[in-house]
Amino acid sequence: MTKSSITRRKLLNTGLVAGAAALIVPATARAADVRRNVSSFVMQDWRDHFSEIGKGCIVCDTESRALHYWAADGVDYRIYPTSVPKSDELTKRGYTEIVRKKVGPSWTPTASQMERFPDWKPVAGGAPDNPLGTHAMYLSWPAYLIHCTHDTRKIGRRSSDGCIGLYNEKIAELFEITPIGTQVRLI
Repeated sequence: MTKSSITRRKLLNTGLVAGAAALIVPATARAADVRRNVSSFVMQDWRDHFSEIGKGCIVCDTESRALHYWAADGVDYRIYPTSVPKSDELTKRGYTEIVRKKVGPSWTPTASQMERFPDWKPVAGGAPDNPLGTHAMYLSWPAYLIHCTHDTRKIGRRSSDGCIGLYNEKIAELFEITPIGTQVRLI
């Protein structure tokens, strides 16, 4: 009787070598024509959502949990990871615009939040426990905002009551470059 020279260890090592070889193949060869960036956000083009760029454009993609920003020049394009509404019932979709911006916004629970969480109380602007964080951009829809969050665990998740949330440093950046009147679409 002859003993086989193939062992589980050899097979495992052969599998690891094959797996490592697959990583060497350039990402472009593996990905072909998929329109995604390194963070797996679906890439957007403002022309797919707006007829003109105007003062600038923002597309909030609730599926890939990303905010896409284009400046009025059409060249400056930025993408930010976001938190999005917890459910479809809390998600408003459609067209709106930035109507007001505020550093150190105060927060007041909406009527529906008070029904669900009667112990919630308003929070003053600048307070460390403010759910709106340090910056807020108000949309033309009442009670819907793009703002930051101190709870970084929420970013990339369905975690808000309707708003779009960003990391503190990212909303500060977006706040500075986004003029009032910027058109916004939530998809």
